[in-house]
Amino acid sequence: MLSQLTRVVSRASAPVLRRRFGTSMPRRDFIQDLYLKELKSYKAPPVKATDSVGQVKPWVAPSAPVPPAVEATAPTDLSEYDSQVVEVEGVAVAAEEDVEVEDWFVVEPLEDAHH
Repeated sequence: MLSQLTRVVSRASAPVLRRRFGTSMPRRDFIQDLYLKELKSYKAPPVKATDSVGQVKPWVAPSAPVPPAVEATAPTDLSEYDSQVVEVEGVAVAAEEDVEVEDWFVVEPLEDAHH
C-alpha cells in the first residue's frame, strides 16, 4: 500500500505533459456551399450548328489570280520583234569603223619579289 501511495503522490506532484488536440467543429461557409451546389447543378445548353451564324464571316475560297497580259501576242508583233537588229553600245561602232575596243578589265602580271 505504501508503494501505491507513493506512486499516486509522485504522479500528482509531477507536471503532466500531454499533447492535447482541439476538437472544435469547423465553421461552415454557407455562401461557398450554396455556390458549389449551384455550380454542380448547372447544365450548359446544347451547342447547335446554327449558333455561329452572325458571329463569324462565312469562308469563301479566294479567286484564282489573273495571268499577266503579254503585250505582243499577235503573230505580226512577234515577227517584228524577231526581225529587229540588236543594238549594243560600242559593238555596232566597232564593226562599222573597225576601231579597236578598249579592254576595261586589265590584269597585270604579279610580281613574285615579295616571297
